[in-house]
Amino acid sequence: MVKAIIFDVDGTILDTEQAILQSLQRTLLEETDQQYSLEDLRFALGIPGKDTLMRLNIDNIDEVHRKWSAAVLDFSHEVTVFENLEEVIQQLAAKSPLLGIVTSKTAEEVTDEFDPFGLSHYFKHIVSASDTEKHKPHPEPLLKCLDALQVAPEDAIYIGDSIYDFQCAKQAGAKFALALWGAKTTNGFEEADYVLYEAQDILSL
Repeated sequence: MVKAIIFDVDGTILDTEQAILQSLQRTLLEETDQQYSLEDLRFALGIPGKDTLMRLNIDNIDEVHRKWSAAVLDFSHEVTVFENLEEVIQQLAAKSPLLGIVTSKTAEEVTDEFDPFGLSHYFKHIVSASDTEKHKPHPEPLLKCLDALQVAPEDAIYIGDSIYDFQCAKQAGAKFALALWGAKTTNGFEEADYVLYEAQDILSL
């Protein structure tokens, strides 16, 4: 029996791809004088910002991360809730499964970039990158959320769009549902428990 449905945010609830990549591209150009293509930066989708900057060998990570977080807000007009997801979340919240969020956003980024959409109150518990020492694909964030909800991993489904989400769910012992509207491909997700083609598919879980 499914007792909890946990959501990722970026690429799952919010279509943030362009805002994340364009703001990162601009910040790196300002800080390093290097012009990265958006394709070069796609690896940043689904992992914490500081992990991204570490992989890019940025020296002053904390400072650059602050500038990137500020730059994301300049692209907020690019961010939308995926089609029909708000209505689906409302319907789920009215049913019995507990709803949670496990995101690679920091607590500040959740406040600045997610809360304005007015969806946060539907979720009983939110785990951000500020809440754990280890981050996706490590299972710690998902296990922390499930512990707060008092739900066993085998009774939960984690919905995400990245390989990091998939690995996090599998290592935690939870089921994984691929949000195809964000992932855009099933390659690498052959072992996903569910493939969701549109938001309404969540209701069939």
